[in-house]
Amino acid sequence: MRLRITRAATRGALLGAAILLTTAPEIRAARVSAAADGVRIKTATAEFLLEPSSAVKVWLFKDGGRVTLDDPAPSGTPSDGLVVGGQRSADIALDVERARTSEAHGKLGSGTRVEVSGRSPSGIEKTLAMEAYDDFPGVLFVSASYRNMSASPLAIDTVELLSRRLVAPEGTSLWSFQGASEEWGRDEILRVAPGLERQNPTGTMTPGGFGGGIPVVAFWSASVGEAIGQVETIPIPLSLPVKAEAGGRVRAALSIPVAATLRPGESYATPRAFVAVYSGDYYEPLRTFSTAVQREGWTLPKPSRAAYDVAWCGWGYESDVTPAQMLAIVPKLKEMGIRWATLDDRWFDTYGDWRPRGDTFPGDAIRKLAEEYHRQGIFAQLWWLPLGVEDGRGKYESHSYGLSVVAREHPDWLVLGKDGQPARITRGLATLCPALPEVKEYHRMLTERFVRDWGFDGHKLDNIYAIPPCYNPKHHHARPAESTEAMGEIYRTIFETTRSLKPESVTQICPCGTTPSFDWLRQMDQAVTADPVGSVQVRRRLKLYKALLGPEAPVYGDHVELTGVTAGPQGPEVNDDGEDFASTIGVGGVPGTKFILPGGGDHFRHVALTPRKEAIWKKWLRLYDEKRLSSGTLVNLYTYGFDVPEAYAIRKDGRLHYAFFAPEGGGAWKGDVELRGLAPGRYRVVDYVNGSELGTIDAAHPRLSVEIRDSLLLQADKVP
Repeated sequence: MRLRITRAATRGALLGAAILLTTAPEIRAARVSAAADGVRIKTATAEFLLEPSSAVKVWLFKDGGRVTLDDPAPSGTPSDGLVVGGQRSADIALDVERARTSEAHGKLGSGTRVEVSGRSPSGIEKTLAMEAYDDFPGVLFVSASYRNMSASPLAIDTVELLSRRLVAPEGTSLWSFQGASEEWGRDEILRVAPGLERQNPTGTMTPGGFGGGIPVVAFWSASVGEAIGQVETIPIPLSLPVKAEAGGRVRAALSIPVAATLRPGESYATPRAFVAVYSGDYYEPLRTFSTAVQREGWTLPKPSRAAYDVAWCGWGYESDVTPAQMLAIVPKLKEMGIRWATLDDRWFDTYGDWRPRGDTFPGDAIRKLAEEYHRQGIFAQLWWLPLGVEDGRGKYESHSYGLSVVAREHPDWLVLGKDGQPARITRGLATLCPALPEVKEYHRMLTERFVRDWGFDGHKLDNIYAIPPCYNPKHHHARPAESTEAMGEIYRTIFETTRSLKPESVTQICPCGTTPSFDWLRQMDQAVTADPVGSVQVRRRLKLYKALLGPEAPVYGDHVELTGVTAGPQGPEVNDDGEDFASTIGVGGVPGTKFILPGGGDHFRHVALTPRKEAIWKKWLRLYDEKRLSSGTLVNLYTYGFDVPEAYAIRKDGRLHYAFFAPEGGGAWKGDVELRGLAPGRYRVVDYVNGSELGTIDAAHPRLSVEIRDSLLLQADKVP
């Protein structure tokens, strides 16, 4: 972790082994030059300019020229710097002509490091370090340090890095990815419209029990995109504020809350941040971000084969589901080739203790349920919410909280807020502190109970966001953030314990309605599109997860019923009655469903498996098993928001498969589609859903006239 305050030594010690630019050896990663207007770093694909004001401008080399989103007009405000006493400190000018360069070596590979310093009249010394690596030619990694050279204490509120003022090309608008987890159902991929303003906090819990998120914001046009974020491997509280202005302009920055006082001679160093310039949409910077943090130690496990199998979830019966209902569905699961069944929310008596409810799962009923599923050739998955506990206060829906045994026997395990009261997470639950070894051991024992003793084959870990800072004095934390940073270790314990007991298990983690937290993202077999609101979010989030976890990663499209969310007759009631399998299967996701058998009552009518629905379900699930595009490779050939119709490509078994989607609310779409990425030759194009041939095309001119009603899924077979 680079976030630190230290006693600085001399100027020479701070600069370390840096050498003068004029005497630097030839460096493969980049060419560096310095002049009065700034330091220029040119790589194989991009150019970066650091100005004396600390502003960083970026260009992408493309089609023989340079393109950028940076606003050419002067910003009128300082770009980066400190906020001290609520005021920006704007009087530090970097001495760009005295930049120092050296070779950079580390987990990111080989490259170039450039350091530039400056000092304000008030005695604040700033050193900006920039690194460009051979393997990341479109990325500049940046960190800053501030040293108090005055004789008085310096109280720092926040530090800003990589402030951007972007502008959309004339006559267009920008699209964006904003990685915070703040509100159920909010779009993380959206057009930048006038009035848009978001703070995008990441790395910590946010109001409502959400939080975590991906510490990246990205913007793109049809020709070029820019992204900023941080690449430390632990969650660090920061925000990435975005504000749309007039004239297609948008401001963004990386803002770090410091709230610390530097005594004379002390220094503060920021986490390592980055600015990326690229061609394409949000997939490109998220894939780059993932690759970089993996290099730094953010290791992704290989998913189990079972993570690509179709799953049915008992949530169609909601919270009072019974063993009889869970087992009555088995013949239909077998008919449809569904291999997984999930026992969802409220099978338990108390959050934290996780014992079966006596009214719905009495005695040994839950173990017998898993046993019967196995006898029928079906895997069983169990819903739960790690770390959350009932402490006698609050309720969730119809369930009033009691005092869990674990909270009664171990009150000293609880996370406490600054006020000394239990800090609350999602659903208003108290929480166990993940930084305690005893809590980690407790979750290992829970996992063994569910998997070894009861026989379940995996987990649906749900409503998973972030953990608040812990101020419990009995925990002796060096920093309150230790609880937030340790959250991923609890999920690692669950994941690794499950894998050790059942290698073909599936651990799924769902950040309901929001983006995931990169902290725990690597502690599972299967991501999930997380309660999407309609088909568009399914497709966007599938691509998001493929960028973060790898283009072949298994991503559960969630219940297909969520592709159509309509208001019910009772006001706030919502019906999930979608049937859009194409948005999952065509984009490379793993389909799922929560249908129930007919006769469940009027409340459940929208998810009942009618004869008409059954025919649709069987057709699409049979098609999924034939293609298994979820284990293919997503190839990012189309730019979201600018290529019309919306399109995706999956490479599997030596051929390309395409998915095209008509614009929402526009009826049928007619026109030419382009089948990109084909090797030279001629191809027979097949609508593989309906089994119809659409003609033959040549890769030199891969266009086809089509009509799209909702979706069109194609495969291109090379003609011998």
